[in-house]
Amino acid sequence: MLTKIIDQAKVETFVHWMEEAEEVVIVSHISPDGDAVGSSLGLWHYLTGCGKSVHVITPNAFPDFLKWMEGSKEVLFYDKYHDFANQLIRRADVICCLDFNVPSRIGEMAEAVIQSKAKKILIDHHLDPGSFTDVVISHPHIASTSELVFRLLCQMGAFSDITKTGAECIYTGMMTDTGGFAFNSNSPEIYFIISELLTKGIDKDAIYRKVFNTYSESRLRLMGYVLTTMKSYPAARAALLTLTKEEQARFDYIKGDSEGFVNLPLQIRHTVLSGFLREDTERKLIRVSLRSVGSFPCNLMAAEFFNGGGHRNASGGELVGYTMEQAIARFEEALAAYQAVLETAKE
Repeated sequence: MLTKIIDQAKVETFVHWMEEAEEVVIVSHISPDGDAVGSSLGLWHYLTGCGKSVHVITPNAFPDFLKWMEGSKEVLFYDKYHDFANQLIRRADVICCLDFNVPSRIGEMAEAVIQSKAKKILIDHHLDPGSFTDVVISHPHIASTSELVFRLLCQMGAFSDITKTGAECIYTGMMTDTGGFAFNSNSPEIYFIISELLTKGIDKDAIYRKVFNTYSESRLRLMGYVLTTMKSYPAARAALLTLTKEEQARFDYIKGDSEGFVNLPLQIRHTVLSGFLREDTERKLIRVSLRSVGSFPCNLMAAEFFNGGGHRNASGGELVGYTMEQAIARFEEALAAYQAVLETAKE
C-alpha cells in the first residue's frame, strides 16, 4: 500500500480544476533534468489522455539522452519560441509548476507565469517552496517530483489511466533523480511504486540503457580528460572537477555530455563531497554541482557559497561573473568553512 501523503483537499482541488480546464500548461526549471522532463511528460500523458489541450514548456532544451521519451518532441523551449509560449501561458486555465520551488528557477518565463490569470499548482520536492501558486504540493522528503506525480494520480484514483508511456516517463524521473536508485532511495515505498509501474509493461533495464548508455565517444574521452585534471582535497575528504568553455569545445561538447560527472569522485574511498564547476557556454557564469554521501549537507554549502540549494546529498548553484580560477577559489573557501563538518561527516 502507498501512504497518502498529499493533503486530500489539494488533490480534490486539482481534480476540480481539471474537470473545468480546457487549456493546461506544464512548466519546469532551467536546464531540465530527468526528473523535470519525466514528471512533466508523465503528467502530460495523463492529461492528454483525459482529452485536455496540454503544452509542456521548459526554459531551454534538455539533453539528448532524454529525447527517447514519447512526447519529448512536443516540449516547447521558451528561449526559442518565446512569443508562442507566452500566448499559451496567458490563455491557460491551469498552470502546473513541476520540480522547482521558486519562480527564479524558470528564468525569463517567470514573469509570464506569475502574471497569468490561470490557476496554478506547485508539485515539487525541493526545500523552501515559494508562495506564487494557489496550491502547493511540496514534500522535500520525497526523492523525486516524478514520484509525487505518481502519488497525486493515485490519490486521484487515476492509476488505471496511467499508460505504459506515461509510466516510462515517471520511472525515468525517479531513476535519474536518485542516480539509478543509488542515493536518497531507501524508502520502501519507492520500490512499491516501481513494482506498480512494472505492471504497466515498462522495461526498466531498457530505460536504464537509453538514459545512461547512449553517449558519444567524445563524451567518454571528455570524462577521461576531466578526471585527469581533478583536484583532490584529502584533508577535507573532497574532490573537484572543472570544465571550461575551451575544454568543452575541444571535445565537441553537446548538452548533457557532462551529466553524472559530479558523482565520479565519490567513488574514491572516504570522499564525502564532490564538486563540479562548468563554465556556461552561453552566459558569463559558472554552473556548480555538488554531491555528497552520508550525513554531509551539501545543500547548506550550496546556499551559503553558490547562490543555490537542493537536497542534502545533491545540490547546485551558480556563480555569475566568475572566472574559473575565481570559482575554484570560492570552492576552496567553502571547504575551509566546512572543514570540521567534512572531517566528522558519516559516510
